Amino acid sequence: MRVLSTSTASPEEIQALLRRSLALDDAEIESRVRAILNDVAARGDEALREYTARFDGVQLAQLEVTGEELQNAQEAVAPNVAEALRLAAERIRRFHERQKRNSWFDVNEKGGLVGQMITPLRRVGVYVPGGLAVYPSSVLMCAIPAQVAGVEEIILCTPPRKDGTVHPLVLLAAQEAGVNHIFKVGGAQAIAAMAYGTQSIPAADKVVGPGNIYVTVAKKLVYGAVGIDMLAGPSEVCILADDSANPRYVAIDLLTQAEHDVHTAAFLITPSPTLAQAVQRHIEQAVAELPRRDILQQTLAQNGGIIITRDMEEAVHLANLCAPEHLALMVAEPWRYLSQMRCAGAVLMGDYSPQSLGDYVAGPSHTLPTSGTARYASPLNVDDFVKKTSVVCFTREALSEVAEAIKILAEVEGLEAHRQAVERRLQD
Repeated sequence: MRVLSTSTASPEEIQALLRRSLALDDAEIESRVRAILNDVAARGDEALREYTARFDGVQLAQLEVTGEELQNAQEAVAPNVAEALRLAAERIRRFHERQKRNSWFDVNEKGGLVGQMITPLRRVGVYVPGGLAVYPSSVLMCAIPAQVAGVEEIILCTPPRKDGTVHPLVLLAAQEAGVNHIFKVGGAQAIAAMAYGTQSIPAADKVVGPGNIYVTVAKKLVYGAVGIDMLAGPSEVCILADDSANPRYVAIDLLTQAEHDVHTAAFLITPSPTLAQAVQRHIEQAVAELPRRDILQQTLAQNGGIIITRDMEEAVHLANLCAPEHLALMVAEPWRYLSQMRCAGAVLMGDYSPQSLGDYVAGPSHTLPTSGTARYASPLNVDDFVKKTSVVCFTREALSEVAEAIKILAEVEGLEAHRQAVERRLQD
């Protein structure tokens, strides 16, 4: 890992170390994705089958998972694994229940009513990566907030395995999360299907879920025809630690995100040179023992860094500048600093709140803003699955009270019909 000190490195060097990019401007990838989107929009299921054969090596007669496959999945999953999924689902559902909002209305003494109506989306599409990996936790984290929000229909797309099936863990998680229909379609073609609709897959109002660069570019291109949650990049962690932190915990927590793939990022920001040195030693020991050591070594060399600051105030500033997906507060008094953490997808506080907890069973969705977008973006939540509609209902008396202000503003903006729309009502 690169090690920089704010006492010797320039601000530009520090910022360059912390900078991450979504890298969605590859013209060749965008051209390929756009061609897939257009093809699926034009040919529907036929195009989906062709792309599934080409990219996944599977010939499918039927795209939707059958009831028999769902039943087989329940029998194929070990009881302890099924119980772990149920525990995670229960805790995720409980957390998101607290986020639900109610419609509201406010009436003044003249009879003027304004309010906000909360309406769940009608249909949501969830994308879950597949292939060699299996991510049942992503199913729960994306679908349960939609279910809690009251979405009428949840569909899920995920790539099939080489035998034409979907991993039973994904199927079981989908059933636990209230998914209505599951389709064996992956990649950019799945995003196209959920955005535009095909003969088998209905068009959704919004598409959510993580994916590779092709999936992310597809979400970028279909936005407008359909809503999306975010353009998520690789996983990342920033640990803010003082000299009270346990270097073994800091080291393994850096590796927790770094083991995903070679594009992830891991940073330690600390005013303690002693801690920084100890963490480096523990990282070397841990990497040698972990099965993904090749990925970890490449990730840390490319996207890892330790920044030694002059003091905690400077460390807090740099953590906010980093705006990470996961921010771990491994300090003696984490609550002292929580209110200062303005730019993070999730804040994990203290020795016993590892990222693994947040990734699986804590409750909040682990679909978090990445690549510095935590400056303005939020984790996936219930609000992502509802619409807010403004409601206005005035009486004649209430309109009269504000009529003069409306006419003045209409006149200064040169909108005569706006002025007359009020004036005519009050003249009748």
